Amino acid sequence: MIVKLLILILIFLNITLLYYINKKKIKRFIFSSKIKKIDVTEVHEIFKLNNISNNLSGPKKEAIVKSFSISTENNIVGMTSDYEAWIISSLSKISKNIFEFGTCSGKTTYLMALNSNENSKITTITLDPNEASSFTKKADDNDVSFRNIRNESIYNKFLFSNTEVEKKIDIIFQNSLDFNEKRFEKKMDLIFIDGGHTYSVVKNDTEKALKMLNSEGIILWHDYVPGKRSSRDVVKYIDEISKNLTIRNIKNTSICYYKNKN
Repeated sequence: MIVKLLILILIFLNITLLYYINKKKIKRFIFSSKIKKIDVTEVHEIFKLNNISNNLSGPKKEAIVKSFSISTENNIVGMTSDYEAWIISSLSKISKNIFEFGTCSGKTTYLMALNSNENSKITTITLDPNEASSFTKKADDNDVSFRNIRNESIYNKFLFSNTEVEKKIDIIFQNSLDFNEKRFEKKMDLIFIDGGHTYSVVKNDTEKALKMLNSEGIILWHDYVPGKRSSRDVVKYIDEISKNLTIRNIKNTSICYYKNKN
């Protein structure tokens, strides 16, 4: 009896170990994406590669960007990967009017300002840290995403503060649910949605972004990760609207992409 019990315990431990080793693969299998994946070269001409030799290709000079790294000691929540940051930076180079939902530490805002043209304008919206505690949870919002809204809304100074590109950036300290998008309608070349990841906020930010987009503008959503708890509402909402909009997931990223065709 004891031997059988030990065998069952060992089997259980082995299954548990295998699960944790292959956790990401298992989640990808169970929570498959409903959004078609595309290579970044399909997003825009700027990402097309130059052939250097028969077995080597490299980026065009238009896709060479200014970038930086941040110490992990900052404990910044939900940052973009280096690859994602490069994509956003490259698109910023061809965008004059840019809007960002969710400033957080200002990393992405800074990258967009560094790489956009001198006469470009970046507008970014974030919760005032003094008002974050009064932000209320809606019935359909998941708990982890709601908690992260407060954890990310702690900054009143940003990575771009007191830099030469700060003059290109306009910060709106406001709950995006209360934000009036009228003055930005049909003006934006590039919109990056990376604010609150609760269903109500993602829905709000997307609906306003679609009104703000110009005739050839691009929207990027961050954190489309099926199976990740904090991204659950992002995935749910994007899957829903993808029935009516042509939205794609850029391979090897958590970024979803939409280009206006009006």
